[in-house]
Amino acid sequence: MITVSQEQLVDVLEELKPLFIPHYQELALNQDTVPLDPQYEVYLEREAAGQVLCVIARDAGEICAYFVGFIAPGLHYASCLTLTMDIFWLHPDYRDQDSLSSLSAEMLSEQLFEEVKRCALARGVQRVFYGTKNHHFAGLMFERMGLNVTDTYYSAWWGG
Repeated sequence: MITVSQEQLVDVLEELKPLFIPHYQELALNQDTVPLDPQYEVYLEREAAGQVLCVIARDAGEICAYFVGFIAPGLHYASCLTLTMDIFWLHPDYRDQDSLSSLSAEMLSEQLFEEVKRCALARGVQRVFYGTKNHHFAGLMFERMGLNVTDTYYSAWWGG
C-alpha cells in the first residue's frame, strides 16, 4: 500500500541521499561539469526555520516519490507566503503503469501534489511555483492540476 505524507527532511535525508543520484543522472544539466553536491546543512537550517516542506510517498515503507520545496514570503511581495518547488521525483519503477497494481503513476503524482497542497495551505501558503525540465517535461501534469504557465528559463554553462 502506498502512503503519502509530510515528513521532516532531517528525519528522511539519509534515505533520500541514495535516490538523489539517479534523480541527478536523469534530470541534471551539465553533468560533465557540475557535480551533484547538495548543501544539506542549508536545507536543514531552512527546515529548522520552518521554511522547508517535504512530502514523501512510500510503498511498504520504501520511498517511491518525493517533493521538497521552500516556503517564504516573496522577496518582492513580503505579504505573500510562497511555496517554491526545489525538487520532486517519482522513482522510475513507479512510472510504468503495468508495475502498479492499484495506483497509476499519474495517480501517485496527483496524490503527492495533493498532499503538498494540503500541507502548504495548512501552513498559510498563498501562492505556489512548480517547475519542470523541458527534456523531462511534467508541465501537462501541472496544467491538469489547474496551474498556469508563467515563466521560461534559459541556461548556459559559463564556467571554466
